[in-house]
Amino acid sequence: MHKYIFILSFPLFLLSDANNAFIERYSDSNNLSKINIAIKDNIDIKGKVTSAGSVALSENVAHKNAFIIEKLLQNNFHISGKTNLSEWANFRSTKSISGWSSINGQTTHPLDSSYNPCGSSSGSAVAVASGLVDVAIGTETNGSITCPASIVGIVGFKPTVGLVSRDGIIPIASSQDTAGPMGINVEIVAYTLQAIAGKDSNDPKTNNIPANFDFNLVEVLDNKTLKGKRFGLLKSGFDNKYGIEFLKKLQEDINNLGGKIILIDDTRIYPSEEEYFVLLYEFKNGVEIYLKNASETKKTLIELIDFNKNNSEIVMPLFGQEIFYEALEASKNQTKYIKSLDVLKKMNQQTIQIMDQYNLDAFIGLTRGPAWKINVAGDDADIRSEDLSFGNGGYAAFGGLPHITIPYFEINKFPVGVSIIGRPWSDKSIISYAAALEN
Repeated sequence: MHKYIFILSFPLFLLSDANNAFIERYSDSNNLSKINIAIKDNIDIKGKVTSAGSVALSENVAHKNAFIIEKLLQNNFHISGKTNLSEWANFRSTKSISGWSSINGQTTHPLDSSYNPCGSSSGSAVAVASGLVDVAIGTETNGSITCPASIVGIVGFKPTVGLVSRDGIIPIASSQDTAGPMGINVEIVAYTLQAIAGKDSNDPKTNNIPANFDFNLVEVLDNKTLKGKRFGLLKSGFDNKYGIEFLKKLQEDINNLGGKIILIDDTRIYPSEEEYFVLLYEFKNGVEIYLKNASETKKTLIELIDFNKNNSEIVMPLFGQEIFYEALEASKNQTKYIKSLDVLKKMNQQTIQIMDQYNLDAFIGLTRGPAWKINVAGDDADIRSEDLSFGNGGYAAFGGLPHITIPYFEINKFPVGVSIIGRPWSDKSIISYAAALEN
């Protein structure tokens, strides 16, 4: 397959082809006391390219830092470099290959370079799992933090949507997008989330943060009990040949910590069509708002499409841009968008009602199946067996719910994480539950 590796003056963690591509870890004796962190390359860092993994944005130099970058710098973090991602955060083609971008090639799994680390925050996950940094920033619309974190065996946290500003981040959908930390343990993830959380006048979603929200997330890291806590079991993955063993182990651990797993009755059909349409509708408007204030000369989705067509050998050697075309059409149908939003809103209300019905503190389940082999023909799902293709977290994604994954099991020597998903703004509680299980 083709690879296009650009060596930048700013350290870039490409982590491509058995991770033998150019990797430079910044080191400076003046920064030894700081926490080195890697940043997904759809987040603005002043004076550096923000590419979203696309050659189309290879000259998009940021005028200023994203809000969360400023927060990191104010909280004793040192920006070590940027990480590769699935191009356009896996939102250019339905046949996209997780971890592949036209600007940096294929990110590979640290345990086996023929395996995929999932996406879209693949480079951030692999940078941590490979030991380049202890923590990185990823972004998620649906699974883009939690899936790669689970698959490479690290901790990943998708916060309540609105807890972290999206200002200066190339978007997919304003209703679901969020940045979040990915790290070697719950401690550094909690510390990083505490650093980047907060209200930002440039992101109205952060106005939803409750006035009484407790930003002291690290104080629960010593928690060693789940006494009295009730966790609703998310069943996906527990019905395969590995599931019985996993469930027994998880139940034992939670019981030993004083908690309880509750079997819940949830037979809802996931509203994938409505969610996808919402993402399509919001993408065009969101990306054009970003481009309006960017140094990039292309300012519209149509201009991006034209660039990709005119440079198809470089940009689209493996898959096309049908999602871009679909987004153009979807942006014309506000009526369907409003109806789709309503379906998702009602589904999220049902999720909260289930928590109330069973008196749950959180949901718990397997995050995602283990790594799969890279398929250059496209469409990751085509090469996974039914036993290994499972996942939980979709309802958390469109519901804006906090979702943490921690390493827990293995299948064929590849990691499988456990997910804890809570109510909106229960981020601190979710961290405390994860800390207890990790301890």
